[in-house]
Amino acid sequence: MIKTRNWDRLGNGGLAFTEIGFGSAPLGNLYRAIDEATADATLAAAWDAGIRYYDTAPQYGLGLAERRIGRFLRDKPRSDYVLSTKIGRLLHLCPPEERFGIGKFIDVPSRRVEYDYSYDGVLRSLEFSLERLGLDRIDIVYAHDLDVFTHGRAALRDRYIAQFLDGGYRALQELRDQGVIRAFGAGVNEWQACQILAERGDFDIFLLAGRYSLLEQEALESFLPLCQARGIGIALGGVYNSGILATGPVDGAMYNYSPAPLPILARVGTIQAICQDHGVRLADAALRFPLAHPVAVTALLGFQHPDQVRQNLAGLDAAIPAALWADLKTAGLIRADAPVA
Repeated sequence: MIKTRNWDRLGNGGLAFTEIGFGSAPLGNLYRAIDEATADATLAAAWDAGIRYYDTAPQYGLGLAERRIGRFLRDKPRSDYVLSTKIGRLLHLCPPEERFGIGKFIDVPSRRVEYDYSYDGVLRSLEFSLERLGLDRIDIVYAHDLDVFTHGRAALRDRYIAQFLDGGYRALQELRDQGVIRAFGAGVNEWQACQILAERGDFDIFLLAGRYSLLEQEALESFLPLCQARGIGIALGGVYNSGILATGPVDGAMYNYSPAPLPILARVGTIQAICQDHGVRLADAALRFPLAHPVAVTALLGFQHPDQVRQNLAGLDAAIPAALWADLKTAGLIRADAPVA
């Protein structure tokens, strides 16, 4: 059975996160379409395996992932799971040729995206999400993609951060204080953006994608210690750095949503060789490593098929000797100050 981690920064009983959460971007037909039967079977496999944290967003399939998640969870006891979604993108009907994510999200509704992190924009986004989900309550709300990775340059990121802190942040704070939501934070691809927000506001949980992994530990410099000091939880996204830490340095391996460059391929090859010396799969080490940090509450994994659920969950039970982590540190492949199990 999957272990749970209790997070209770606010002293109100908190939330119980399963060590693996269900990331629903693949259910939004990310890079390939999956039919409704496969989507339902994948969700059922995750539930049967004990997964009880589900994360979604309006962006994922332009509403498709929220609808699929909501349809599946609708007959489950509401107290049995934790649900999060995101704000920052409003969806508007548009002609098919103008829709967001052409080539990225396949066979999805025709919607264009409007970035809006304002007070009213947050409330509208949540109303639309609840309608798509068909549920009455969301536990955690993340401000989505307040980072340079999404917006292209720091000046535009900072403009949206200012809009959020001047408006949307206040809306989420009020909803949390009223008990409408249990927690809020941001879901981003850069730890620097999380640190900017944490230094300017009272945040509960960040969903950090790809920036604390076997390949990247810069967040240990200042951000993760700040979270530890303030009791801020981290939901880990992208623990495989878009795939390469699951597949290894194979032809076509992906890193940060693009083909992996040669230095990354070489580094992963060296990490994989050390893992093999200890009889450990690279993917298992990649899953377990970030979960060892004390602020980690869960690792979100994306699934498109029931078999993927079973394969990934096996990594939680894999025996990983302490000598593996020691060898990776000696080789300079993970930081000496990185917590390990």
